[in-house]
Amino acid sequence: MDDRSVRMYNPTHRFDVATETVQTTEPTIERSLQFHRGIHEIAIWDDALYVAQGHSITVSDLQTTNEKRWRFDTDGVVYSSPAVVDGSVFVGSADGHLYVLDAATGDRRWCFETDGRVGSSPAVVDGTVYVGSFDHHLYALDATTGHEQWAVETSGFVDSSPAVMGETVYVGSADGHAYALNAVTGDSMWNFKTEGVVESSPTVSNGTVFIGSGDGYVYALDATSGSEEWRFDTGAAVRSSPAVVGDTVFVENQDDHLYAIGATTVTEQWSFKISSNTDGFVESSPVVVNDTVIVNGIDGSVYAIAADTGDECWTFDTGEWVQASPVIVDGILYIGDEHGAVSALDVSKL
Repeated sequence: MDDRSVRMYNPTHRFDVATETVQTTEPTIERSLQFHRGIHEIAIWDDALYVAQGHSITVSDLQTTNEKRWRFDTDGVVYSSPAVVDGSVFVGSADGHLYVLDAATGDRRWCFETDGRVGSSPAVVDGTVYVGSFDHHLYALDATTGHEQWAVETSGFVDSSPAVMGETVYVGSADGHAYALNAVTGDSMWNFKTEGVVESSPTVSNGTVFIGSGDGYVYALDATSGSEEWRFDTGAAVRSSPAVVGDTVFVENQDDHLYAIGATTVTEQWSFKISSNTDGFVESSPVVVNDTVIVNGIDGSVYAIAADTGDECWTFDTGEWVQASPVIVDGILYIGDEHGAVSALDVSKL
């Protein structure tokens, strides 16, 4: 399956771009697309751009300007990042539903109703879609029919997006726990308690689960047993998802700092203050491309940071708040802002 057939915002995706030099100047805008509402999340599959905005998901041709293919409206705000797998779009809505749409036409194939907002981004693996809801449940559904395979109730809302590795699904809950469940049966394998709400989505790498918490810590947990390997105090709530590349964990906290942490040494390699604006916080997650970390700031800028030193390579100012996590495909960086603009930047020299 092509790497672009899964949701692209996930920070564990690393898009290597052939280059001889490191890009240290602000990238140029290759093209810009305008949508009718602020952009919450974006995904790319094949030659199409899938945009979650307002109460709808809109699809546009990737190579043309403002040529829309279709739009599907829901009865609630769409914060969930679309997952595009095998010709179907899976996306949640604040109206309590998970929708599955034909990727080519936008026709609804099926929907599943929960008793709470679905802001969790679905994970689709081996014919099963896993998604959380504000009704406190994590659901496993047949990806073709929408039939419920199992549901596990936690003691808090599930806004964390599940990660599936092998036969285990990992997810966080507002009850302060990180959970590991059998992907087939939903049986509990282990759970780990933090001291804050867990809205961060887990990243699994080399047998370790990395996840943030509202208590300000990033946790490294043994993927099999759930035992704590280490914790790192960032000083502010962590809602973004860690990106793990090699022996380094990159994560952003709600004090708008980006940290590089040794995955085995638990040492702070560097930290970078993303912006001086303190009005709000960033919920998007960093993306690592070759030796550069791309991250949004609450000041409306997108920053490129050298992964080894923490030095700023360049900054691109959108002029608007950027909520959607950055997406990079084929040397193009896609950025969506709150006024509905998606900018495509040439970062092929990263």
